[in-house]
Amino acid sequence: MKHLLPELPYALEALAPAMSAETLQYHYGKHLQTYLDNLNRLVAGTDFEEKSLEDIVKSSSGPLFNNAAQAWNHIFFFDTLTPLSKPVGTGLHALIQRDFGSVEAFKQQLTAVATGHFGSGWAWLIKDADGRLKVLSTSNADTMLREGVTPLLTIDVWEHAYYIDYRNRRADYVEQVWGLIDWEKVENRLNTNLF
Repeated sequence: MKHLLPELPYALEALAPAMSAETLQYHYGKHLQTYLDNLNRLVAGTDFEEKSLEDIVKSSSGPLFNNAAQAWNHIFFFDTLTPLSKPVGTGLHALIQRDFGSVEAFKQQLTAVATGHFGSGWAWLIKDADGRLKVLSTSNADTMLREGVTPLLTIDVWEHAYYIDYRNRRADYVEQVWGLIDWEKVENRLNTNLF
C-alpha cells in the first residue's frame, strides 16, 4: 500500500494570515510529503508494506517509526485546522469545564505546554482511558497514538510549523492557531477508538 499525501480540507491560502500559503506549501507540501516518501521507501519489500499508517506507527521503531509517526502527527494536525473556526461545542465544553475548570484555563494550560516545550515536538489534548481530558506533550516524532489514549487535538511546535510566518516567535504562532481549530472535529474524536 502506498501512503499518499491526503488532500487538505481547505485551500492553501485559506488559513491566512494566521498561517500563510507559503507555510502550508512547505510544511504540508514538502515536509509531510518527505515523511511519506521516506515511509514508502522504508516499507517497500518488508512486512510493513501492506500495513496502515496507524499500524506502522504502533509496531515499528527507528527511522520507520520516525517517518510514520511524523506523517501521522502532521496529518492529524492539518486535519484539525479550519478557516471557519466555531466555538467549542456543548459536549466538549462540558468535559473541558469538568477537567480544567473553564475553556480559558484549558487554553492557558495547552498554550503553556506548547510554548514551553523545549525543542521540537507536539502539544496535545487527549482523553485518557478513564475518559478524563489531559494536556500532554511529546518530543520529536513521539505520538499519542502509542500511548493508549485518544488524541483529540495537537499543536505542532516544530520550528518548520511557524518559522516562515513568525520566525522565532512560537508564542505568537500558538496564539494564532487557536483561531484555526475545528472544534467540531475535536469533539467528534471523543468517540474515536484508534487502539
